[in-house]
Amino acid sequence: MSLKTITSGLSVLILTLAMSMLTFAQRPDAAVIFSLRAVDGPEVSSDSLKGEVVVLAFGASWLPLSKTQLQGVRRLADEYSGRGVVVFWVSTESEDEKSKNYASDVQLRAFARKHGLKVTVLRDPEGVISRKFGVDQLPSIVILDKGGRTVGSPIGGLDPSGNLAGQLAPILDKVL
Repeated sequence: MSLKTITSGLSVLILTLAMSMLTFAQRPDAAVIFSLRAVDGPEVSSDSLKGEVVVLAFGASWLPLSKTQLQGVRRLADEYSGRGVVVFWVSTESEDEKSKNYASDVQLRAFARKHGLKVTVLRDPEGVISRKFGVDQLPSIVILDKGGRTVGSPIGGLDPSGNLAGQLAPILDKVL
């Protein structure tokens, strides 16, 4: 066998393995593995949430819709808290003080407190996790089933009245 044949065969093998890994990563039935830092405590990981239905509400304090989103998140958490649903608000704001969309943990806690948000605030400052879930607009909601798998696509275009519980009830009731 020539070196060229071996190299060509290895290239095909590597390409096949890479495509297989990409396909596996995009399978809708595969759990998404993540870890996000809370502004008030330890990291929250997908492993720590197994067995719970999870709602991740991605937003930013500078976004006017986020105020309405926070009201909806608060109501959603109140309505589903005793039913096995864990709700988080995930800030996509930067942790880099030089960034235009910078927000400190203190600022995010004050923003949440001002709007009566009692759920844990998590940080996704580089957008790695939101991109992993396919979030392409803010605000957006991602729902994970008890196995950590995403339920449908990210939900954007939230109800302007803030009735997030009503908007998500059919999906949440189905996975509970």
